Amino acid sequence: MKLLCVVDEFTRECLLIRAERSITAQKVVDSLAQLFATRGPARCIRSDNGGEFAGKAVRAWLKEAGAETLFIDPGSPWQNGYIESFNGRLRDELLNSESFGSLEEARVVLEDWRVAYNRERPHSALGYKTPEAFAAAHATAGSATLRPLSRDQ
Repeated sequence: MKLLCVVDEFTRECLLIRAERSITAQKVVDSLAQLFATRGPARCIRSDNGGEFAGKAVRAWLKEAGAETLFIDPGSPWQNGYIESFNGRLRDELLNSESFGSLEEARVVLEDWRVAYNRERPHSALGYKTPEAFAAAHATAGSATLRPLSRDQ
């Protein structure tokens, strides 16, 4: 099983955990398109240089969507600390103790964990607010980070 995890670096919200047998560039594009449609386009996407991210299809789609790509150097996970920290928590708190009978079961359990992570877990970096509460506070304050952007911004 492969997981595509998307975390907002500002709010620390886990926006998506996609569980698949394999993650193709098209699945990455589909996932990002869904997020961009609901939250507005991101200014940039930080990722490793894996084939599903560095491929022409993802780069072309991101360019068309107006998002910059920020690839971390190979073998330098500290350059993507937010997702590395998130992945460690996901592994320690869920994946190391679960056996999934099916891909569908994994998807349900992962989504439940993702929702709890966003709604129930305060983060010291967010003033001990949950990611969801922090995002809501900044969205109502008119934060440009969380407002959907027009293409010319």
